[in-house]
Amino acid sequence: MPSEASTSPLWRYATLTDVGRVRQNNEDAIVIHPEQGVAVLADGMGGYNAGEVASALATELVASALAQWLAESCGEIAPEDIARAMHASVASANHAIFEAAHTRAECLGMGTTLVMAVCHGDCVHVGHVGDSRAYLWRSGELTRITRDHSLLQERMDAGLMTPEEAAESGFRGFVTRALGVEDWVQLDVSEMRARTGDVILLCSDGLTDMVDDSRLASLLAQSAELHEAARALVDEANANGGRDNVSVALCRFTGPAKKTGFLSKLQRK
Repeated sequence: MPSEASTSPLWRYATLTDVGRVRQNNEDAIVIHPEQGVAVLADGMGGYNAGEVASALATELVASALAQWLAESCGEIAPEDIARAMHASVASANHAIFEAAHTRAECLGMGTTLVMAVCHGDCVHVGHVGDSRAYLWRSGELTRITRDHSLLQERMDAGLMTPEEAAESGFRGFVTRALGVEDWVQLDVSEMRARTGDVILLCSDGLTDMVDDSRLASLLAQSAELHEAARALVDEANANGGRDNVSVALCRFTGPAKKTGFLSKLQRK
């Protein structure tokens, strides 16, 4: 069942994760701290149950570190301070996953993608590593915030492959950046101002490999409640084959925006 939570007067949240129609275990993980406006989603990889270990470590460590830092911060928090805290929490989680992967035989080769949102007032910071994505749904239009760290994205950026060719490629799932693979990882962070009614969608590639962006926008437009939207998105991915675990986290801004909305780093698909 989708979970929905809100202890903030400005934001509501809903999450749902599903094993899909093919996989035997779920290597995705989601952790939210609605009081502090933190939502983290990860898609693990590795043999046996190692993917589950990596995604659980990433979401728990990153979300708890950010939530604690925000809870203990006093007064106005500058956007650059939030960004620094995001980088620090991911660096710490990456180190923990990397160490486990190199000291525990059952965790050899594990890693995980990660995407997160920190919703503070009407300011949203989005961070990601890998091909788990974040989208902005605003006034009926869906815009991708993140850019995949993947072999397919690199080939498209180089003009070697069209989006249509990429959709049919056998290289789906080949990420070029992930937590736990090396002793250091680069987190991409972008900042935006939310407008009333905006929805931030965080998702694993189990959703985006099965459902194109136009259909994602349509499903979000059809669902009045966040938990209904989460269920509709996951059901659509499964109806289309459900080849991978499917996870979504939705964050809706319900309060009045103080400033004109903008994205500092935003790509349209």
